[in-house]
Amino acid sequence: MKKWWIVAVVFSIALLWLLPRGMEYFTTRSYETEPVQAEFPDGTEVATFAGGCFWCMEPPFEEIEGVYEVISGYTGGEEPNPTYEQVSSGNTSHIEAVQVYYDPSLVSYEELLQIFWRQIDPTDAWGQFVDKGPQYVSGIFVKNEKEKVTAENSLKEIEDSGRFKEPIVTFIRDASTFYEAEEYHQDYYLKKPSQYKFYRTNSGRDQFLDNAWGKDRNISIGEKYPTYTKEELKEKLTELQYQVTQEDATEPAFDNEYWDNKEEGIYVDIVSGEPLFSSKDQFDSGTGWPSFTKPLVPANIVEKEDRSLFMTRTEVRSKHADSHLGHVFTDGPEPTGLRYCMNSAALEFIPVSQLEERGYGKYWK
Repeated sequence: MKKWWIVAVVFSIALLWLLPRGMEYFTTRSYETEPVQAEFPDGTEVATFAGGCFWCMEPPFEEIEGVYEVISGYTGGEEPNPTYEQVSSGNTSHIEAVQVYYDPSLVSYEELLQIFWRQIDPTDAWGQFVDKGPQYVSGIFVKNEKEKVTAENSLKEIEDSGRFKEPIVTFIRDASTFYEAEEYHQDYYLKKPSQYKFYRTNSGRDQFLDNAWGKDRNISIGEKYPTYTKEELKEKLTELQYQVTQEDATEPAFDNEYWDNKEEGIYVDIVSGEPLFSSKDQFDSGTGWPSFTKPLVPANIVEKEDRSLFMTRTEVRSKHADSHLGHVFTDGPEPTGLRYCMNSAALEFIPVSQLEERGYGKYWK
């Protein structure tokens, strides 16, 4: 018995030592970075957060409606144009962080802070989860007095909540130059889903957050969408639309409305109107159904395991209407390698010329 106990301890130590280094197996290196330069609609705000590995900090914010984009990078240090290799090895004074570009009319800075706290261990002064070192500490970078006061109040709420037994060590610091990380790090969870899942599962992040927050880990932020009874849906939808969205049916290939659509615009849920996909990410998959490399608003997409038809697939549903949309496969083109294969009957296409009039202008950037 003692022998097996020793083996288990040695294995655990080896795993903790190998895991960060194993990430090098899944990534490549580049040699320089530049201060981030991004163009977004007028009125866009930017928030900067550090929460350990930036791979894990992108998805929670990109899922929020009102967030245009999340960019991974390095900040807080003095060295210009740092590389991932330099920062991750601790050879700079920079910290891994993310910049969140958002529409303040749809999501507030205070709400972003609520999301931020639910991604980190604010009591760890030595890093975050499996990643240790000053380059992985948690912090909030503020660009003005308003953000500073809001961040300080939010931090005090966390302290007063009694949720964490140890002192809160997350810093609040003035924002400085933010250097965009190498391209292969951007949206890593979409580009390399298997590697990302392996890392995240073994990092200890989700286990800690589930334990710390429990049922309060997920919060509802964003627009509200209409709901319908079954009888109302039968009146609103065609027979095929109802069968697809409510009964998980599949429409015929090459005999549906959008399989070869070449017009520019976005696709929304036929039931709720929640934005789902963009023609910018549409491609000809040769399958006879409209296909996309990624969602337009990840927050409006729910993926579930589907074991029907004697196979295991990943079903795609809309978050608010819970409409069956289709399935996602891992045989798509770059940059994500994914193929979101959707049913036209679950979608409504809105051309660019109508986006502003219909209230979707902010989704065409």
